[in-house]
Amino acid sequence: MEGIKVELHRDYRYTIDVENGVLEELERYNDTFFRYEKAVIITDANVAPLYLKHISKQISQAGCKVHELVIAPGEHSKSLAKAEEIYHHFSEYNMTRSDLVVALGGGVVGDLAGFCASTYLRGIDFIQVPTTLLAQVDSSVGGKVGVNLSKGKNLVGSFYQPQAVIVDPNVIKTLPKRNFSEGMAEVIKYGCIYDKDLFNRLYYDRGNEIKNGLAEIIHRCCAIKKEVTEEDEREGGLRKILNFGHTIGHVLEAYFNYQKFSHGEAVAIGMYHITVKSEKKGITKKGTADKIKSILEKNDLPYTMPYLEQDKVEEILFRDKKFSGDKITLVLLKEIGEAVLVKMDRNQLIEFII
Repeated sequence: MEGIKVELHRDYRYTIDVENGVLEELERYNDTFFRYEKAVIITDANVAPLYLKHISKQISQAGCKVHELVIAPGEHSKSLAKAEEIYHHFSEYNMTRSDLVVALGGGVVGDLAGFCASTYLRGIDFIQVPTTLLAQVDSSVGGKVGVNLSKGKNLVGSFYQPQAVIVDPNVIKTLPKRNFSEGMAEVIKYGCIYDKDLFNRLYYDRGNEIKNGLAEIIHRCCAIKKEVTEEDEREGGLRKILNFGHTIGHVLEAYFNYQKFSHGEAVAIGMYHITVKSEKKGITKKGTADKIKSILEKNDLPYTMPYLEQDKVEEILFRDKKFSGDKITLVLLKEIGEAVLVKMDRNQLIEFII
């Protein structure tokens, strides 16, 4: 499958490669790895036993000295404390701007490793090697990196593009069912906001078609994000549509201290709930929410909004980095495949959530 070429500011270009088995053939990237004296692979304790040694060996064979860092899995590792720990390791390894960081893992690893690469010595090159469906279709692409604070998700971060994104759909076979389902939430999101044909392909799937065509679906999602990012790298306009379901999703994650819902599950609930509300207000075509509910059920994703205390919701919600003054832009649907951006104040937003 042809690589997706991303072309951004100042003639900055990189390629997203989506190909079954590509992690068995990293020698094709020898010219890339050969440019660096050292590489630090950052991964987590779930991924390390499956892929770390094999990836490390292949990069070493390109003549690059490799160091390995293994972090605890889970959202709580995406913190300033963990970033500081990684900086100390970088210092011990005598990392320079001529070296490389490799993010091998899911969204937490990619966000954290990318953030550390973007800030240590004011910027070290990094490569994304996503190993979850969610990371492959979304978080590894587009250059958003960051960490969480106790007060909210992704409150500290930067826009920092990778040198390459290497996606092997074969690794999805090792994912637990729940992790696969949460990745499908982001795939469904792309269909909702941008590609009706993709949505319909998922909606009418009879079981095996999606998994058999997973590489093609991942490729399409990456291509959509590439198109959106090229037009609006820093989320000044169009890129905001990628936040569909995320305003509520981030509230749910934080409200339950990242214990009850995974990111994809929280986004799934957010997409359905916000569409029910926007249908009632006449913004969204009738029947859209039911379609989203059906597709979420088919993918074993939740859609029911739990009871939330308004005071706690407001405390979380009003720290959202997407606020501009007293306004926030909420992503709604006109219909499947077409998103609309609606600016609203805090009171209007609360009406959509509670």
